[in-house]
Amino acid sequence: MTSSAESFSKETSTIKRASKTYDLVYIALFAVLITVCSWISIQTTVPFTLQTMGVFLAVSILGGKRGTLSVLVYILLGAIGLPVFSGFTGGIGILLGNTGGYIIGFLFSALFMWGFEHLFGNGRVIQLVSMLLGLLICYAFGTAWFMVVYSRGNGPVSLAAVLGWCVIPFILPDLAKIAVTLMIAPRIRKYAGIRPSA
Repeated sequence: MTSSAESFSKETSTIKRASKTYDLVYIALFAVLITVCSWISIQTTVPFTLQTMGVFLAVSILGGKRGTLSVLVYILLGAIGLPVFSGFTGGIGILLGNTGGYIIGFLFSALFMWGFEHLFGNGRVIQLVSMLLGLLICYAFGTAWFMVVYSRGNGPVSLAAVLGWCVIPFILPDLAKIAVTLMIAPRIRKYAGIRPSA
């Protein structure tokens, strides 16, 4: 009887270790995915990257916890100087610069989506609402950050001006990224056999 209990305990411990290893691999993999998305620049009248889509994919495929950790790892890699941000840039100076708030805002978006998912589940409609609200949070934090940092170096700037520079041109592309994420995330999760974390 004792032998069976010990065997069961060992098997449980092995499964837990394997699960943690998979979690670490997924987190690292999606931090890399966000990095690659940030490097892809689509040239339009106002060029944009796929960073936000990388964030949405991480949270919708991995679930709130692992997805948020992927975003955090991505930001930390950039903070220590690795060229993971758009334009192959990195360093704490980027985060403390005018547009750094939008990068940090990704983390707040992911945290919100995690909490929203925890409360309401991860159905398609819930994910859509979660991504839309998460995007608004990123816009709000990034815009407030931009206004503070820009004003310190260049004098006062209006909210309308900052929205015109940093938000309005990106609304339609970001909505398109949300639509693509909603289409491909379930398929990736299914074919890769990834179960979303809580």
